[in-house]
Amino acid sequence: MDLVMLLTVFVLAIFVGFEVITKVPPTLHTPLMSGSNAISGITIVGALLAAGAAAEHSTHLAKTFGMVALVFATINVVGGFLVTHRMLKMFKKK
Repeated sequence: MDLVMLLTVFVLAIFVGFEVITKVPPTLHTPLMSGSNAISGITIVGALLAAGAAAEHSTHLAKTFGMVALVFATINVVGGFLVTHRMLKMFKKK
């Protein structure tokens, strides 16, 4: 029963996230991307904890999900910093 509940929350989070992101105007996307780096940093910490806890209990599924979450959150953080750096470069005097 717990797996069904967790999958339901996961699918609802995907749906809500997609609906929220598609409604953001392009002028607000870059500042929001910069702000989401803090959230992704928290996700990285959670993924590290999940992968570390999985190593103790030898749960391969939890370790795999932790590693996938770690990779995606790291890509998001690096991409956010690159976009922010590019945006700030646009405002520098030449």
